[in-house]
Amino acid sequence: MDIYVGQTKARWCLHSDLLSYHTTFFQTEKQKHSKIELLDEDPEAFELLVKWLYQGKLENVSDMPADKKWDYADSCQKLYTLCDRINIPQLKNMAIDQFRRGCNEAGLVPGPEEIKSIYDTTPPDSPLRKLISQIAARQIMDPEGECDAASYRMCFEGNADFAIDLVAAIRVSDFRYFELPERAI
Repeated sequence: MDIYVGQTKARWCLHSDLLSYHTTFFQTEKQKHSKIELLDEDPEAFELLVKWLYQGKLENVSDMPADKKWDYADSCQKLYTLCDRINIPQLKNMAIDQFRRGCNEAGLVPGPEEIKSIYDTTPPDSPLRKLISQIAARQIMDPEGECDAASYRMCFEGNADFAIDLVAAIRVSDFRYFELPERAI
C-alpha cells in the first residue's frame, strides 16, 4: 500500500496486511480514495510508526545522546497525534511516555507554538492536552521561570480549551500559594 506523508509527499510502500492488523484506518482510506495522503503529518513521526510496525518497539529516549533527546521527544509528540488520528492506542501510549521522558531528560518543554498545534490537532479529552496544560501551568507558576501567562497568548486566542485546562491544572496542582499582603498597597 502506498502512503504519501508530509508536505514533501514522502512515499512509503507498506504491507497492507501489517497495517490492517493494527488499524482499520488505512483500508478505510483506500476504499474512499485512490491514494492515501497524510500531508499534514510529520514524516519523522510516520517513520517512527513504520519502525514500530516492523520492529514492535520505539527507541528509548533515555538511551539517546543528550543532543538528540528533544528532537526525538518532539517526533514522539507528533507520533501521538498521528496515532490518535489513525487509532493505534498502544503506540499512542508509548509515544506519550517517550515524549514526557524526553522533555524531562532534555530539560526542555514545548513552547506556545507547539502547544497551539497540539490543541489544534487533538480532541478535548486528549491525555496529551492534559500533560501539556500541566507543563504550561508549571512554567507559569515557576517564580524563577521565564514564562508568564502572556507568553501563552497565542494559545489562549481562539482556543478556550487551553485556558480552561490551564486553570484546572493550576487548581489541582500542589503549587505554593502566594501569601496575601497584610494590607492593600
